[in-house]
Amino acid sequence: MNTYDQLIRNNKAWAEDMERKDPGFFSRLVHVQNPEFLWIGCSDSRVPANEITGTLPGQIFVHRNIANMVVNTDVNLLSVLEYAVLVLKVKHVIVCGHYGCGGVKAAMTDQSIGIIDTWLRNIKDVYRLHKEEVDAIPSEQGRFDRMVELNVMEQVMDLAKTTIVQRGWADRNGPDLHGWVYRLSDGIVHSVCDIPAGTAQEPIHMYGNL
Repeated sequence: MNTYDQLIRNNKAWAEDMERKDPGFFSRLVHVQNPEFLWIGCSDSRVPANEITGTLPGQIFVHRNIANMVVNTDVNLLSVLEYAVLVLKVKHVIVCGHYGCGGVKAAMTDQSIGIIDTWLRNIKDVYRLHKEEVDAIPSEQGRFDRMVELNVMEQVMDLAKTTIVQRGWADRNGPDLHGWVYRLSDGIVHSVCDIPAGTAQEPIHMYGNL
């Protein structure tokens, strides 16, 4: 049996197991989506939101892209964010990166890879903002790990600058914003920053008419 066919078999076995453990589970999912969390994570196949957090389908609304970026021109991300914050009214938005991120590593070089270069420019800007701190770290691995953390922190700050999040803060004092970094070698999440709902931003990034 090839691996593709195995996916279909695995799905059937999983669905049967879920229904056996919790009769009516899927019929309930059909009628309501009420997650408390939006997860903005990396596309890396080793960092699945539900498995890492021990949650079930329906509990986390998920968006993933290379290096867990919050880019202000990314209509895909902004559409997900708007739906999660203004329609689903999630209580928390989590940006989750991971140590060993290939996107961050590629952005720390001067090599051209292809069309992804345009995307990675956003991470190069993170380095530009924190160059003095990063360059002072003696080991290459230490600089890499710190860039992963700083990238997550900058994406959380970029979330706070969006009119979507600020509208949520004005209307219902939510959601809270969180930055996590996941370590592949032990499966543990490390919190690197939090921005509670309503936290004042620099005046240039605040929208007074919301």
